[in-house]
Amino acid sequence: MAITTDNHAPAPPDARRQATSTGRAGDKVFLGLSRGSGILLLVIMASIAVFLSYRASLALAENEGNFFTTFDWNPVGDRPVFGIAVLLFGTVVSSIIAMVIAVPIAVGIALFISHYAPRRLAAPLAYVVDLLAAVPSIIYGIWGALFLVPYLEGLNSWLDEFFGWTYLFDKTEVGVARSLFTVGILLAIMILPIVTSVSREVFLQVPRMNEEAALALGATRWEVIRLSVLPFGRSGVISASMLGLGRALGETMAVATVLSPSFVISLHLLDPGGGTFAQNIAAKFDEADQLGRDALIASGLVLFVLTLLVNGAARLIIARRKEYSGANA
Repeated sequence: MAITTDNHAPAPPDARRQATSTGRAGDKVFLGLSRGSGILLLVIMASIAVFLSYRASLALAENEGNFFTTFDWNPVGDRPVFGIAVLLFGTVVSSIIAMVIAVPIAVGIALFISHYAPRRLAAPLAYVVDLLAAVPSIIYGIWGALFLVPYLEGLNSWLDEFFGWTYLFDKTEVGVARSLFTVGILLAIMILPIVTSVSREVFLQVPRMNEEAALALGATRWEVIRLSVLPFGRSGVISASMLGLGRALGETMAVATVLSPSFVISLHLLDPGGGTFAQNIAAKFDEADQLGRDALIASGLVLFVLTLLVNGAARLIIARRKEYSGANA
């Protein structure tokens, strides 16, 4: 009776631990450096959190208003009053608009490059997408202020005429298109290359045998993508979307260049006004006194926590769907 062994089977944890403990010096050095890098990252994150919390506590102790509900930002004088209600609303709404626009388009572009485009077209198209991801945000901001804002007037008028009944697209104020809707479109353009690049690489990792098996069973190209490619790449697309969302939440210069800030919460997305955390910090940090800077740091702490919550939620979603990804198997 022949006995076969699987040389590619993973070693049990105890064997791996013993091999590491009795390995060469280079292995021990690499293990120490890797472990130290992870610990250093945690220390840096904890230091940032402690610094932000300490400076925020100094500002909150002097605040005469409610930090979460006040619609004002005036951390000066004998009665400083400031709140993040408008900034939180503007940050979340503009990021949601960006994600709704960018993610479906990015997934479509990634699928086209990875499964539909001829090789001679796919390579330069992928290069252009990667190049767009490296464009500085101030360039997008200048383009948005000089080109996007004037040319969105026609789109805003069309949305107001045909979709004004939805309340969201009911334009009630006269002014140029320096609104949260414009910011959302600009952020969508900015995060589109990032989501596309990561999604494309994930789709290219789909096992070729899975696709060939589906084709052999008579599936169409779309059925192969729906049944083999998208389930395999779902976790990767979620990760790519979270990368894009992280940039949208923290974008500063592009938003500051396009948005006309005002401390008013309005669901009329086409009306000028609004504000975001990053834009408010960039606009007011230089002119702020010590208390004003502490107040801005307090708003930065909220953005820091919001980003951690978003990424934590994304990791939970990915962990629940890891069976679809060969990388996480």
